[in-house]
This record gives sequence, structure tokens and C-alpha cells, in this order.
Amino acid sequence: MLAILLAFLALVLVVAAWAFFFLRTEKFGALPRGERLARIQASPNYRGGLFQNLIPTPRGLDSDPDSGFVSTMAEFFKPKERLVPSKPIPSVATDLKSLPEGSLVWFGHSAFLIKIKGRTILVDPSLSRAASPLWFVTRAFAGAAAYDPGDLPDIDYLLVSHDHWDHLDHPTMKALRERIGSVVVPLGVGAHFERWGFPAEKIFEGDWWESFTVADGLTVTLVPSRHFSGRGLTWNRSLWAGFLIEAGGRRIFYSGDGGFLPQYAEFGERLGEIDLAVMECGQYDRRWAAIHMTPEETVRAAGLMRAKAAMPVHSGKFSIANHTWDDPFVRFKNAMRETSMLAVTPIIGRVVDLNDLDAAYPEWWTIVD
Repeated sequence: MLAILLAFLALVLVVAAWAFFFLRTEKFGALPRGERLARIQASPNYRGGLFQNLIPTPRGLDSDPDSGFVSTMAEFFKPKERLVPSKPIPSVATDLKSLPEGSLVWFGHSAFLIKIKGRTILVDPSLSRAASPLWFVTRAFAGAAAYDPGDLPDIDYLLVSHDHWDHLDHPTMKALRERIGSVVVPLGVGAHFERWGFPAEKIFEGDWWESFTVADGLTVTLVPSRHFSGRGLTWNRSLWAGFLIEAGGRRIFYSGDGGFLPQYAEFGERLGEIDLAVMECGQYDRRWAAIHMTPEETVRAAGLMRAKAAMPVHSGKFSIANHTWDDPFVRFKNAMRETSMLAVTPIIGRVVDLNDLDAAYPEWWTIVD
């Protein structure tokens, strides 16, 4: 018995030591300090040592106020159906290095590329085969990882909404580091980029409602979202946000991750009419009720944002929640039929013409199962 106990304790120590050093590897990034921390501490959205949402926002096991720990864990472990598609996700092979002006290309999940006013903008690129620090956890659907960093053109502006693994992908950042002109991120996220070798002068950190004129006629404004942050064991030490991109007479809104906010109506009045709202639509269930929107909430939020057209993202590549893999697309399309907005649902890799958002978009998810 003593030998067994000693062996168990040795195993615990080995695992603890591995975890200690693993959590300090480069991929986890860094916490803000120095001038970055000083800016954070001066933010009205930072209180009690943490960033706060506009309204009370539980996360994880606390997201369902009517569910106790036991029932929530039972929900987590009960059998799920069709979390992963039975066939590879289809895609279109597009030469991203010769995109026409006024183009958008979606790469699955929340990653997309915009060519506008002669500039190339990359948003939340997670081009790896896994959305986690471990290669075998949260694997991409077969066929969904159709594009690699090497397929991308040089990037003028990189926008990252927050530091979760499915939005801020370390291998993608390392592969693109020398080909990115400037980075625009919420407060605190810049510390990760500095650890990964990005020059400080290339990193622009902003608080909610802060705007950056990043080029002549191209402005990026950070907009509040209802979410949280953290790559390791610390939470909410950096901010989360959406973006409004204004260029060439077009206004493109990206929600970032987040639960429904009643303030979307105020945002719509403040920002003006939106040509295309790229909206979070996926990874929702009882555990994430306050920090991710259902498709119906997605459509409602896009309407409050005064969007002419809406495009669902945060789905189609990874399974993080308990819904079927295609549920976001089915419910989004059904909810959009009750509105006057245009539904933009491109296949991975298809070029979306920002001048013709009324184009036909086949329901590609129906052929996958």
C-alpha cells in the first residue's frame, strides 16, 4: 500500500510539474504589465482587478440560473448527436492573393479576410486544425481547415476580438508575423503579441468605443460585446470587443463573441446603418447562455444594429457546445426569413462581393449531414 501511495504521489507531482511548465510556454501568451497594465487600470470597464461586461454576465456552469451543478454536469455528459458532420465540410479554392476590391472570404468559424480600399484586413484567424493548446482537443471538422497561413496574402491590418484560442491562434500568428503590418486589439491583448515577437509599434490596443484611423479613409472602432477572456488559468485580464470597419463608403460590423445585449439598439443608433453585420452564431447551450447568442438572438441583434445584410460565423469548423453542427445555419436562415435583411451564408473560401450582397447563397450545409 505504501508503494502504491508513493507511486501515486510521484505521478501527481509529475503531472503538476508538467502543467506548471506547460502553462508557461509561449503559446499561452502573457499578462499585461507596465504601460499596458496602466492603461487597463485607467479603463472605466476595469473594476476590482478584472474587466467587466456592460450587464451582469455569468459564464460556464453559472450561465443557466435555473440549473444546479449536478444537473448542469448531467447536461454536459449526456450523449450528444451530430456534433460533427458525417462528411467533409465543402469549400472553394480561391486565390486569396489576387482578390478583387470589395471582397470578403470566410475561412470557417470566425475567421475572415476583407479586401477593401486597396487594403487587406484579416479578422480572428484560427487556421490551425485545433482550437486549443493541445493538438488533439477541439479538432476542426474534416474539410473545414481548407486554408493555411501560406495561402494568405500579406496582411495590412489584423483585428483580433479577444484572446480565446479559437480566435487568437498561436501557430497562425507565428506563421504570419513577418507579413502583418499592424494589429488592432482590445486592451491587454497586445501583451500576447509582444511575447510572440511582434514589435510594440505595430500593436494598437483600444478600449470600447475607441477608434483608429489605420489608413487614409479606413477606420476601425472597437465596440462592446458580452463575453470574457483568458488563455490559461486567469480570466478577464484583457478586454473583448467587436469591430466596426469603415472604408470605401462601406460599413462592416463584426460582433466578436458574446451573448445578447439589449444595448445593441443603442449601438445601432450610435454607429448608423450597417452594410453587413458579421455576427456570432454558434457554440450556444445552457452552459453558455449569457456569453453566446442563439441564432434567433443573432438575427435580432443584427436587426437592432440596423444591418442591411447579416452573415453568421462562430460555427462550421469546431464543435465547442452541445448543439448539432448545422443547427446555427438552419435556425439562422429560418429566423432571417422573418426579416428584410439579406442572409449571407457563403461556403468556406467563396468570395463575397460586398457590392452585391443580394447574391444567391446555396444552403451548403444541407448536403453534408
